[in-house]
Amino acid sequence: MIGPRPLASSIGLVTALVLISASSATPETIRIGIGHQSLCTDTYSGGITVKQLGLLEKHLPRTGKYVGAKYDIVWEDYTSGPPITSQMLAGKLDIGVMGDYPLLVNIARFQETNSLRSVIVSMTGYNMYGSGNSIVVPAEAPIYRFEDLKGKKVSVPFGSAAHGMLLKALVDRGLTPDFFTLINQAPPIGATSIQEKKIDAHADFCPWGELMEFKGFGRKIFDGSQASVAYLHGPVVRKDFLEKHPEIVVAYLKAVVEANEWITKNPEEATTKQEQWTSIPREVLYLYFGRGGFLTLDATIKPKWVEVLKYDATVLQKMNIIKGADVEGFIDDRFIKQAYRELGRDYSRDQRVMVAGTSPMEGKDASTGTPIKDPRAAAEVWLKGEAIKPYASLAVMMAALREAESSGRIVNAAYVFDYSTGLKLFAHRAFYVAGGIGKAVSASLVAFAWKEEAEAFATKNGGKVLSLEEAKKLGAAR
Repeated sequence: MIGPRPLASSIGLVTALVLISASSATPETIRIGIGHQSLCTDTYSGGITVKQLGLLEKHLPRTGKYVGAKYDIVWEDYTSGPPITSQMLAGKLDIGVMGDYPLLVNIARFQETNSLRSVIVSMTGYNMYGSGNSIVVPAEAPIYRFEDLKGKKVSVPFGSAAHGMLLKALVDRGLTPDFFTLINQAPPIGATSIQEKKIDAHADFCPWGELMEFKGFGRKIFDGSQASVAYLHGPVVRKDFLEKHPEIVVAYLKAVVEANEWITKNPEEATTKQEQWTSIPREVLYLYFGRGGFLTLDATIKPKWVEVLKYDATVLQKMNIIKGADVEGFIDDRFIKQAYRELGRDYSRDQRVMVAGTSPMEGKDASTGTPIKDPRAAAEVWLKGEAIKPYASLAVMMAALREAESSGRIVNAAYVFDYSTGLKLFAHRAFYVAGGIGKAVSASLVAFAWKEEAEAFATKNGGKVLSLEEAKKLGAAR
């Protein structure tokens, strides 16, 4: 006779069946969709660098509920922020890396839905003065100021950080959008249009203005720093993904912090590798990531950045780009703070610090051994096959350029700094002022980003405005 099984025996059988079932179950596959921009330098530490160095895989959780989990990391590359927002709304991307104005449009679009929300969880980097966005015209065009664009045909990627810069410039001047004819063009199309002179100007985000200058067919007439608002970039995350997988978001942010540190400590290596990953010339990338470069890599969310984003939102509202956005309510720094803790970093210290440039322009003059005391008077030369060399003055750099050219060596790029702002520039696109009242011509050489500022300085001090080729001749006969 078969009777009922003892209770302990039944429990043992159930436990065994559960263990068998668990051991044969297929491990969960977690898809992580990340939208990034390999043609936007300020997103590199949240996108292409993390991807290529495998930093996310390094930090993904493997314990607790993630034991046995498999990860399907999908990297999607876009030319600007708005398409990333569209894919996030469609549920195809979980994380998006973009600039300040696109970040605001992202959270506004999510807030317009009945249930979906997005959250800004950190930054990737900033320029405290606003440099990064710019307006470029054909190199030989007789256009030198924003005001010269009246009635002109201007293109910009709609919804981008550069679009926001244009709107801010119009608002600052009390102008309406019909001041010029504005058309929507993606960065590669806008650059081609400038090269072929099909438009009068193209506004774009980093590094397109500098790329066009490096290629020789474009010239910047306006930089984001003239809008006097900090330029920010960072990642935004779908709230449902954030709530389901907070550990993965922390892992991603740990990868961002490490990418920032790697780029800052190794600018020449980083820009060389990034050129291979993105096709953007390393000489252009060095303007952002080199000594005294545009971009400060910092993942912390500073109180100042919250205020900047709230102000930027008012600009977008004035131009009817968004109806409104609860900015402060959808910025959450708990996850970046946790990432810092797990990495053993001091978040409160880094959050308090604000610096201009990726790393300081310092060291000794490559020719004279003189310490670099004034970064704005310094310069750098990158010769083919050689490390980048710093110089304490423009006069010494000009001599180095003459010597390199006379010996047949190839100059990859030369860099100077704007006398007024410290903005890093390609030497061949700067305006130089030499001489002055009671000063030796070559010893008083200074560089400017903008022609009108160079002319005003020359008029005030009795100097003369020169091109790079003219400046290189100073002192050549001595």
